[in-house]
Formats: sequence, C-alpha cells, structure tokens
Amino acid sequence: LLLPLVFPRMAGLRVDCGLLLEPVGFVKVLELLSSIFAFAMCGGFQGVTTFLVSCKGVVNKTVTAAFAYPFRLDTVVFNAPDPKHCGGTWTNISLAGDFSSSAQFFVAFAVLVFLYCIAALVLYIGYKHIYQQNSKLLLTDLSITVIIAFLWLVSTFVWAKALADIKMSTGASAVSGIKSCKTPGTTCRFASVTSMGTLNVSVVFGLLNMILWGGNIWFLYKDTSLYHQANRIS
Repeated sequence: LLLPLVFPRMAGLRVDCGLLLEPVGFVKVLELLSSIFAFAMCGGFQGVTTFLVSCKGVVNKTVTAAFAYPFRLDTVVFNAPDPKHCGGTWTNISLAGDFSSSAQFFVAFAVLVFLYCIAALVLYIGYKHIYQQNSKLLLTDLSITVIIAFLWLVSTFVWAKALADIKMSTGASAVSGIKSCKTPGTTCRFASVTSMGTLNVSVVFGLLNMILWGGNIWFLYKDTSLYHQANRIS
C-alpha cells in the first residue's frame, strides 16, 4: 500500500498487494520476517556470567564478566575479587574463545537476506508483469533462492556449533580454565549465567529460514520455463 507513495514516479509500477496472498508473495513476506528475527535475536544479545571467589581475606566475593555479540569472549575479563588481588594470587583473566566470525557471518547473512527480500517484494508486487514475462529474471530469482537456502543451512549450523561452545565457555566448565582458581587457598564456584534463550531462538529461526527458502524453490520453479518444458516433454 505504501509503494505508490514511496515510488510515485517509477515507470511501469503496478502495485497489487493481493499478490502477497499468493504462494510466492506470501512466502517472501515470511522470509522477510524470519530474517529479521534471526539477526535481531543474535545481534542484540547481552549476557553476564558470574562466579563466587573465596581467597585470602575474601569469602564468596562475586566476580562477573559481561559478554555480548559478536562474542569475542577472549576479551571479556573477570576482575579481581578485591583490591589486593587475593594477596597477589589473582590475575585478571578472560573467558576462552573468539566466536565472532560465526556470529557475524550469521547476522550479516540474515541482514543481506532481509534486504534482498525487500527488493524482491518490490519487484514482485510492483512489476509482476515484467517479472512473469522475463524468463531470465525468473531463473535468476530461482538461482539466488537455491543459493540462499544452502547458505541458511551452512550459517545456521555454524552458528549453532558456536553457540554450544559459547555456553561451555560461559558456564560452569569455565571455572576449570581459570588459573587463579587453582591457586592454593583460592576456590571458585560457578554462580550463574544469563539465559541464552534468545540465542536458541535465533538458531530456530535460522532453521525456519532454511525451510522457507527451500520450499520457495518449488514455487519459483513452477513459474520458470524449465517447469513448462519438463511438462511438455512428459
């Protein structure tokens, strides 16, 4: 409905929002929304992991490390539990692992898909007559859809693996990697970590996107000359 207002002078523009109810248009809208949820749930995450430290002159002192997207955990530092650094036995240490490449790949890809969906919807809704008559345009859209479906598979599984490692690095198992906690007279206990439910949801939306784009291949294929040629041959 906004297209005539936003693009009032675009030549050949014939807005038909009823196309959003057709399979190809409806799926493109779902793809657009799913890509938003995918990058928003991942890119907007902020969390904190908390330990309780007991050492010389200190009992159950809380130490925290705040982490967020893009999850460069090796730069996240646990500060000393007291000004005297537990009698000189504590050195500021960081969490383990740098998962920024996996997280940024997932988020960047989701953003690019979001932008592509906007362009595809403008073309499909405003220029359906051109879209249907240009066989090369149809084949290009089909090819891009196949590539995007495959990349959703890759990026989602890469991000899911990174998320599992992030949970390990920020959970109870992280205590064993802190050298200061192994010093005689010093004990560390895991207290809590921020729930990563939104990150789990981002993985779910990654899988949903993979299914949506994979399913859309069939709807696009039916509009191409390849489908019609196959029917004539059969």
